[in-house]
Amino acid sequence: MKKNLFIILAILTAVNSYSQIITKDITQAEKLIEAYFTPMTESFGSGLNSGWYNTAKPHSLGGFDLTFTTNIVLIPSSAKTFNIEKAGGETFTSTKDDASTIFGEDNKTEMTYTNSDTDSSFSFQMPGGLKTPAVPLPMIQAGIGLIKNTAIDIRYMPTLNIGDDINVNLFGFGIKHDLLQWIPAIGDAIPMSLSFQAGYTSLNTELNISEEQQKVTLNTKATTINLVASKKLLMITAYAGVGYNSAITTFSSAADLDLGGAKFEEEVKIDFESNNNVRANIGLRLNITLVTIQADYTFAEYPTATLGLGVSLR
Repeated sequence: MKKNLFIILAILTAVNSYSQIITKDITQAEKLIEAYFTPMTESFGSGLNSGWYNTAKPHSLGGFDLTFTTNIVLIPSSAKTFNIEKAGGETFTSTKDDASTIFGEDNKTEMTYTNSDTDSSFSFQMPGGLKTPAVPLPMIQAGIGLIKNTAIDIRYMPTLNIGDDINVNLFGFGIKHDLLQWIPAIGDAIPMSLSFQAGYTSLNTELNISEEQQKVTLNTKATTINLVASKKLLMITAYAGVGYNSAITTFSSAADLDLGGAKFEEEVKIDFESNNNVRANIGLRLNITLVTIQADYTFAEYPTATLGLGVSLR
């Protein structure tokens, strides 16, 4: 990943040398970077919006749970390439129609940059991808019951060092509220639980992209709202939910970033905003005394499988 970031940012640096007189090319360079990184930002959003619940029934007052979950985002084939003409316009061109995204094949793509004012040009190689079929996002989540059949959840992952060059951490909070309590006539007639659930998670990723330990950051903020239903039979709880996902990721580098002798005078900052996506999921939870084991699958643009192990006390 470090090598890919270095190459793509080096491309932007080359264009940035004209930034005082050309704004069109800067905008086009940002579109190229966005096309390359969008699958990563959208997979992060899908993963962060999963794993919030394993039942629709909130804890009773004082009840709690502590769960370790891993959300595994499956990368669709459509997210492994992007259309060069759509992303690069007439400024960044190639003899090929498509190029790899960060999750695509590791084949590089020969590209040409043409300065829109001087018509001068040079060639470069768009980096290949990481050939990644899935992205795992582990986290710890705790919930506690409050009044009026309402529970709050907090999720957390301390800073993890992945090798010498990548640090990640996340924090989030959510709420679940029983709906049937407000319509007792229906609630008494329906042998199940039905709740509103909402959650927000922030994921921070920091990467060192050169031997001088210069940093690039990706900050993803993900929000989800859901209608959740569940039914418990003996030790097994079946649950399902439907709702919306949204996420925005900010890509930024520090000021005075020096890449191979080319230097940014100002901070590079790009926002990747995903569209609101419908999501639906189904799952099962197994209760063995205080121990819970959960597994579910989310149907979305970026499907997600969730596995969890925890303790729960109503």
